[in-house]
Amino acid sequence: MKIRSRAATAMTATVLAAVLAACSSSTGTSSDATSAEVPGSLAVSHVHGLGIDPADGRLYVATHEGVITVADDGTARRVGDTADYMGFTVIGARTFLGSGHPAEGSGDHGNRGLIQSTDSGRTWKTLSLGGTTDFHSLEYAHNTVYGYDSTRGLLRVSADRTSWDDRAELAALDIAVSPQDRDVVLATTEDGVAMSTDGGRKFRAGTGQVLAFLSWPAADALYGVDLAGGLHRSTDGGTSWKETGTVPGGQPQALTAVDAKRVLVATQDGVYESRDGGRTFTRRLPMSSAGGH
Repeated sequence: MKIRSRAATAMTATVLAAVLAACSSSTGTSSDATSAEVPGSLAVSHVHGLGIDPADGRLYVATHEGVITVADDGTARRVGDTADYMGFTVIGARTFLGSGHPAEGSGDHGNRGLIQSTDSGRTWKTLSLGGTTDFHSLEYAHNTVYGYDSTRGLLRVSADRTSWDDRAELAALDIAVSPQDRDVVLATTEDGVAMSTDGGRKFRAGTGQVLAFLSWPAADALYGVDLAGGLHRSTDGGTSWKETGTVPGGQPQALTAVDAKRVLVATQDGVYESRDGGRTFTRRLPMSSAGGH
């Protein structure tokens, strides 16, 4: 079954509007990449992505106002410009992939396509699709980039980060790829989690648990967070789910499971971390203004 995009996009937006950020451009200006800032001085209105850089073990937070790094003692600073970073994923030491919209006055493409940083978010280079594509979700698995192109309601896949294969059209908020099987791709829809077993060329209709975001770090550890902040885990690839706990702070904005036990979730009032699979959470970064986009 191929899930068509046109009518479905409006349908999904109705249900997931509370967590889907309709960001069209950043309103900030460039900031000094080396300036130290504390959480209270950072204008963090919405989080789009989370990751841990294996180079330094630090938490990196992609936001509507730039990429922020958070030390273990809670000290936070912006590492680069104030662009709006949408799809975001850490793929290696100091190496991040992203998408989104440029900082005001930068002269960059309104939709930045696939961008890459090799210095932990300080500087970025457009690799492909600049000016045409805004990826709202990016996954890196099996040496391949899987991106949900929000401008077209389309899953796109690239093995070289330059050329792209267009896959299924669907209305989704987030995607996840099996760490064992490159052809198993999941997507969150208003009807539940939709599954593809052919690399995203076709998806079955969404069923079961309705989730906003997904993260799949291990074969038996697929995590999803629902619209109320309930964290769910599946050990069978999404066939069944068990709620492990509730993330504080209301509606979710982003989810990354680092491994089977360590989970990062952004909600309306901050970024939270669990080290026990979602049973307990510690706030790593407060949100300076709840909601936003």
